[in-house]
Amino acid sequence: MAMRRALCLFLSGLLAAGTAEAQTRFSAIPRAKAGGAFIYPLTVVTKNNLDFGYIAVNGAGTVVVNPNTSVRSVTGGVLALGGRPQPATFLGAARSASVVIIRVPKSPITIRRVGGTETMTVQNFTLQGQDKRTLARMEAFEFNVGATLVVNANQAEGVYTGEFDVTVQYP
Repeated sequence: MAMRRALCLFLSGLLAAGTAEAQTRFSAIPRAKAGGAFIYPLTVVTKNNLDFGYIAVNGAGTVVVNPNTSVRSVTGGVLALGGRPQPATFLGAARSASVVIIRVPKSPITIRRVGGTETMTVQNFTLQGQDKRTLARMEAFEFNVGATLVVNANQAEGVYTGEFDVTVQYP
């Protein structure tokens, strides 16, 4: 009798398991993602790169990206065509209550055409807000940097890239 009871319980368990597996399951499409960035206090990281967007050239001119409004403007023989013009964005964090000083380049930098030797100049780097900022303990901060791209009259078509340094002086 004990064997029969055990067999009945076993079969009941199988039937219950079969019923649960027969239920329809759906997963979210697309799958959800999770992420984040971790930075140590007293560091600065690049969130977005400075991008002047797409332009056409009919003559010499400039392209300016404003760090306060993220607006791009053009002068001379330069025509704005679209793209995603934006200032460079940086993130930092302070370990203790402190004053930080942000420094952008004072001298022009040269950017070079990918796959070529042609160059353009980026100058007049500008900072969003004040260069001296007071931070609370464990406070994160973010700031934008804009600049002016100098376009030559017969500028070769292509993608131009270069690098510039932004520094933050912590106490």
